[in-house]
Amino acid sequence: MSNIHFASDVIHPVHSNGAAGGIYSTRPHSNPASIAEKEGTVHKAYVLDGKDEENGLRQEGDIRQKQVFSGWVLFWLAYQATGVIYGDIGTSPLYVYSSTFSSAPSYDDLLGALSLIIWTITLIVSIKYAFIVLRADDEGEGGTFALYSLLSRYANIVKRDPKEASMIKMERYNTSELKRSGRTVRYGLENSRVARTSLKVVGVLGVSLIMSDGVLTPAQSVLGAIQGLNVVNPNISLSTITGVSCVILILLFLIQPLGTSKIASGFAPIVIIWLVFNLSFGIYNLVHFDHSVLKAFSPYFAGAYLARNGTDGWKSLGGILLAFTGVEAMFADLGAFSMRAIQLSWMCFAFPCLLLAYIGQAAYISVNPSAYSNPFFNSAPPGMLYPSLVIAILAAIVASQAMITSTFQLLSQIMKLSYFPQIKMVHTSKIFHGQIYIPFANWLLMVGTIIVTAVYNNTTSLGNAYGVCVILVTFITTCMVTIVALIIWRLSPFIVFPIFIVFAALDGVYLSSALTKIPQGAWFTLVLACVLSSIFILWRFGKENQWRAEASDRFLPSHLVTKAEDGKLQLTPTFGGGTLTDIRGFGIFFDKAGDMTPTVFIQFLSKFVATPRVSVFFHLRPLSTPSVPPENRYTVLRTVIPSCYRLVIRHGYTDEVVTEDLGMLVYEQLRNFIIREGATASLRAAAPAIAVAEVGEGSSTATSSGPESSASSTSMSDTGVAARLKEIQIAYEKQVLYIMGKEQMRIRAGTRIWRRVALNAFLWLRDNTRSKMASMRIPTDQLVEVGFIKEI
Repeated sequence: MSNIHFASDVIHPVHSNGAAGGIYSTRPHSNPASIAEKEGTVHKAYVLDGKDEENGLRQEGDIRQKQVFSGWVLFWLAYQATGVIYGDIGTSPLYVYSSTFSSAPSYDDLLGALSLIIWTITLIVSIKYAFIVLRADDEGEGGTFALYSLLSRYANIVKRDPKEASMIKMERYNTSELKRSGRTVRYGLENSRVARTSLKVVGVLGVSLIMSDGVLTPAQSVLGAIQGLNVVNPNISLSTITGVSCVILILLFLIQPLGTSKIASGFAPIVIIWLVFNLSFGIYNLVHFDHSVLKAFSPYFAGAYLARNGTDGWKSLGGILLAFTGVEAMFADLGAFSMRAIQLSWMCFAFPCLLLAYIGQAAYISVNPSAYSNPFFNSAPPGMLYPSLVIAILAAIVASQAMITSTFQLLSQIMKLSYFPQIKMVHTSKIFHGQIYIPFANWLLMVGTIIVTAVYNNTTSLGNAYGVCVILVTFITTCMVTIVALIIWRLSPFIVFPIFIVFAALDGVYLSSALTKIPQGAWFTLVLACVLSSIFILWRFGKENQWRAEASDRFLPSHLVTKAEDGKLQLTPTFGGGTLTDIRGFGIFFDKAGDMTPTVFIQFLSKFVATPRVSVFFHLRPLSTPSVPPENRYTVLRTVIPSCYRLVIRHGYTDEVVTEDLGMLVYEQLRNFIIREGATASLRAAAPAIAVAEVGEGSSTATSSGPESSASSTSMSDTGVAARLKEIQIAYEKQVLYIMGKEQMRIRAGTRIWRRVALNAFLWLRDNTRSKMASMRIPTDQLVEVGFIKEI
């Protein structure tokens, strides 16, 4: 193997003291290998023969991969899911019967209500959500917006940010691969602006409804828990209840930075004990009172109840639906847990506990009809009132966590598709990558729930608004999963539509009953959801206009710079054709997209008609994994522009981005890249010599011209490497410049008034959100900001 030689007076080593800027895992990597040991694995070298090189910028690991768990990790995750997801739906036995009946029910009405509860939980929660909806995940993420995102990868229904489009895993089927019904539905979505807009609004509305519920649920559950103290002391004042509730809510939101895993592990024992209490109370009451209520497993009694009570029975469905409030959290929290963990915890534990709780309460009420007003405490076995009161209060407080976690998960989804500004998001687990915490959302939720608690101050007024969001979200989910089944799962319409009709009819009946509560308080959550939806759609509208304005800057470097006849670099005629002046120094251009030509580089060359001696397009690419191994961390490419490189650094969410000496990191990566590139060229040049030598050993006709020619080309290769190394070293030692773009948007003259108002609102939001580069801590005396204006 030939060696690369450098003259000592041309290149001298630049040593790193270990504090150079870069990305370091907060967890040490075992068995670190030297560069020689890892040769050919750390850096990806691409030799460009006069062409722009974009290959290698995207790797399979750049796209989010769904995590799959098994064994004890799966059981641990199921344990955590119990602590977060089932707090809400698990506390429904406290108030379902009292919300359904306004007076002591007859035996037949009690059987009818119980039959409705049993079959509703079985059909909507167990069959629809646990076994159908949870399978419609978008790489492990759940919720109505995840359904929209999933559909957008299988159908052309979304305008994407051109800078991020290549990071999306599109999986659109060929037309011939779809059944006729699937082709028809996809064609209608892709070619109808009304259909695309409607689907977008429905997806966003689903997110907004759950977030609205996230404001309401903590207030409702905590107020209900503290009001439960009236069982012990009826003289507790309303102001005391409200004040204590607000304090508990503040504490609840203050612990959110601990992360989903720690909170879930702490809350799980409370929820488990609570559900075990319900299970044991149900068995006790079923054995000691009226076991004949088991007849309610026959759906006949549900139908007879509705037929017998007519309008009153239909209105009472607003109370029955409280039995499955919180079901939306099963799907929305999917990203924090997993399908198998949720299925395991629901089917093997929560579902049987809740069924027996409702059956046991019905057995007690059938003998003591007046007990319907407070079914859980009235049906508690002797001596268990005070223990059940304590655990009920704790469970009701914990019930808020399901919607808080859902809000974090859903907000992260809408940020990915540019429906909300990119705000700080913290990954809270190194094992479960989907568990996140969003500080801004947490504090905003805290303020909202405290205001709602202080204003409404009792669960009766809040209860009228409770449940409408849930059933509306389940109806939206039913419709969107039906489209997924036709386009993505490619199921026969003869299978899909009968199932859709069953679940849509069931959702529709409950929805129609719940909507009667709009004048009594449900309007609050609907108005809040509409406000949130408007903000999300407004931001998306502004981003789409911004992308159109920036589209002119999407081209390869060869469209910007060319070489004149005298060999000097100059701008292409499109950009004025001026000869570029050489700036002595090392220029690092921050690149948001990581491909094509950075806008800041275009603006810099256009304004100054000059370029640094060495230019680097620098791009940081965050991945949804705790840490990126060193061999996958750096990608270095050369562009068609001489002495211009592209550096992509991938980092995980536990990797620390150190920027005290970012220039040193970039210089070292370029230097190693050039050396490896030269070594690769030397090996290629030496290969013919080896082949000739092998032939010469067995043939008298072999000559020495091959080895001599190979040695000559190797020497020239070594000389070129030395020259490039000298160039980047001189540039680095002269000065390092960090060059950032500062883009301002301006509304184009003549824009219609309504559009101008919307764009002004978008620009206000944009100007008041934190820049991604704000935390880079670049040295001020080395920073160059290039300002430019785009018209929208």
